[in-house]
Amino acid sequence: MDVQEVPVSQNNTSKKKKNKKPKTKRVSPAGNPGVDGVETKEDVKMEKSEETVFPPAFSASEIKNKQRRHVMFMKYKQEKSKLKLMLKKKKKKERAALGDKAPPKEVPKTIENQRVYDETTVDPEDEEIAFDEATDEFSAYFNGLTNPKVLITTSDRPRGRTVRFCEQLATVVPDAHVYYRRGLALKKVIPQCVARNFTYLMVINEDRKMPNGLVLCHLPDGPTAHFKISSVRLRKEMKRRGKDPTLHSPEVILNNFTTRLGHSIGRMFAALFPQDPQFVGRQVATFHNQRDFVFFRFHRYIFKNEKKVGIQELGPRFTLKLRSLQKGTFDSKFGEYEWVLKRHEMDACRRKFQL
Repeated sequence: MDVQEVPVSQNNTSKKKKNKKPKTKRVSPAGNPGVDGVETKEDVKMEKSEETVFPPAFSASEIKNKQRRHVMFMKYKQEKSKLKLMLKKKKKKERAALGDKAPPKEVPKTIENQRVYDETTVDPEDEEIAFDEATDEFSAYFNGLTNPKVLITTSDRPRGRTVRFCEQLATVVPDAHVYYRRGLALKKVIPQCVARNFTYLMVINEDRKMPNGLVLCHLPDGPTAHFKISSVRLRKEMKRRGKDPTLHSPEVILNNFTTRLGHSIGRMFAALFPQDPQFVGRQVATFHNQRDFVFFRFHRYIFKNEKKVGIQELGPRFTLKLRSLQKGTFDSKFGEYEWVLKRHEMDACRRKFQL
């Protein structure tokens, strides 16, 4: 058996050799490697100058780096907005060129215009509705027999924000008086209010130093409505607001209360204010119902000239969500409820509204 000897270099193999990076070969356009076998500086510059092209199915969410992902997303939004603006200008030019022959504008689909029809929608010319309005609890107010007088109180031991909210509500509602509870139960407060000719009892509840509930009780026979309050903004927290409201009685706007339940809630809000607004004050209180949320705004309008009118928001502003409507005055144990919000049943369909 032949044995071949392998020559061993004099240097010891125990010494570790330095790892050298493999030299990359430059490939010519014909597919042959370059003369020197190493990339030149010109090739490196050309590669850097080329922009990275992503595949069609690439998504910015696949980028793991947060900053790069944000940059890519912002570029995508800018390109999308530019394309949308170009299409809008193109359609505008086409409509101007066609003139009267232009097709009608497309109505965008929203949750409100796709609303599910409610059987309890109020028809103003219905005789049954007219009879109910003439005999309900608010008929004395709408017939001019009573004038509104409101008592505003709070839950026990209110904090500063809730107290300021009550004081600002008293400047919005004419003939409103703020009193502290001092630990009295509402069942004891209601007879005292009736004896002093109050027509409304308004209770502001709070949680974690923030107003979160409103109990509105019509006196002396009810009904009583319980609302959830959210998005409360006081006057000091509002930007570009006008001066403080005056003592003039404001105008009242009730918008989009279409069902029987919404009609009752709208009449309850209307009975808070006198029926003879003083137009000299130019103040407007608005209750706008949208998707069963009642948005309250208080404005003053200003005549700039014969055609233009400006508005100033005076505040406060807040949003109401109806929780329950109870017959009679407030009674948490034995009260009879006309309507109670059941979230899992009533909120299952997004296009069905109660008010």
